[in-house]
Amino acid sequence: MGSEQLRALVVDAIEELKGNDIKVLDVRGLTSVTDFMIIASGTSNRHVKSLADNVVDRCKANQLRPIGVEGDDKAEWVLVDLGDAVVHIMLPATRQFYDIERLWESAPEAIATP
Repeated sequence: MGSEQLRALVVDAIEELKGNDIKVLDVRGLTSVTDFMIIASGTSNRHVKSLADNVVDRCKANQLRPIGVEGDDKAEWVLVDLGDAVVHIMLPATRQFYDIERLWESAPEAIATP
């Protein structure tokens, strides 16, 4: 699966469970670690965990295993590393505090919908 297809799959999985404020940052020209940073918010810890679980489940259904999943125990900020895409799903207060979009502000924002 190409990175563009992966991006679309992840965004669709987040939208399916009503994730909020989805941002897709194209970081291909800024780092060799990943192609896309996908950032979204959930409304509660349970919602954040459900969004991350749905991303993982959809990837597994497409024979794609995550490299790692971190933060799903407290679910304030869950990171799903998919190689070509790194997914950050956070509570709004956590997202505002860490402001990771600002760290990558020179990255062009990709269209969030597949």
